[in-house]
Amino acid sequence: MRLSRRAILATTLAAPSLAQAQAWPSGPVRIIVPFAAGGSTDAVARLAAPGLTQRLGVPVIVENRSGAAGSLGTHAVTQARPDGNTWLLTFDSHATLPALLPNLPFNLTRDLDPVLLIGGAPYVIATKPDKPYRTLADVVAAARARPDAVNYGSTGNGTIGHLTMVMLASRAQIRMAHLPYRGGGLAVNDAVAGHVEMMIGSAALVAPQIAAGNLRPIVQFGPERLPQLREVPTAAESGFPGLEAEAWWGVFAPAGTPAPIQQRMGAALSEAFREERVNRVMTETQQARVVLGGPDVLRPFLDRQIELWGGLVREHRVQAD
Repeated sequence: MRLSRRAILATTLAAPSLAQAQAWPSGPVRIIVPFAAGGSTDAVARLAAPGLTQRLGVPVIVENRSGAAGSLGTHAVTQARPDGNTWLLTFDSHATLPALLPNLPFNLTRDLDPVLLIGGAPYVIATKPDKPYRTLADVVAAARARPDAVNYGSTGNGTIGHLTMVMLASRAQIRMAHLPYRGGGLAVNDAVAGHVEMMIGSAALVAPQIAAGNLRPIVQFGPERLPQLREVPTAAESGFPGLEAEAWWGVFAPAGTPAPIQQRMGAALSEAFREERVNRVMTETQQARVVLGGPDVLRPFLDRQIELWGGLVREHRVQAD
């Protein structure tokens, strides 16, 4: 059988990548988390690392490089050699970077290749049980009656939680006071103490305090109710169809990392997250819907997230902390 010139060329170009993939990994693999240790992204990365080490046969090291809303660690990955030794595991705020920090030294879609959408957890509005808010309608009515007097805490300006409240206020035509915190723990502490009327955070962030009875959930912003929050309505059920916001975790590679290496890493990650113990922690502790979608899922998902949240940042002139 005669091969066409195009087939011969494709085979010739693929040969080095295939050889490189067969030799990979030849040394330690780094997963860079662009946030400080202790957050959900760090927890998700460290949850996967032992399973990856077992499957790849080399040490898998989680490295925290925090700063500038996650852009410092992300930039480090875009500058790394595309040899499969460096990966990025990041969070939902990844999609807001181009709008919040317009002078980024990298391009999200050009300089990073999508590998795996791990999963997502809905954002939740929660309040101290002695506060008067039991439904989203209560919140809207109070904010409408007292513009700028009803306040809420979030994990910072320009975070997805903050932007979700901006979107809610726009659609409900209300004004609320935003109190940004530098981290989820601080926001939770003040909500539990009653220093803020309510807070918005990922289900993973507020779940322990909800379980302990220290916070009461008002509404969740996922496409459907979480099994662990089956009594809590979604925003759509509360009169705001299409108002969805989820924390999510995704894995990216430096652009140009050979496709066979990306595929092997994606497969190893998926297997690690399917382990019974790991999957249980993801669904129960992180309150996540485990998706494990490859590049064909992550790429369009990220494009939609960039368009949605980036548009909101620009429209409302939101500034980063």
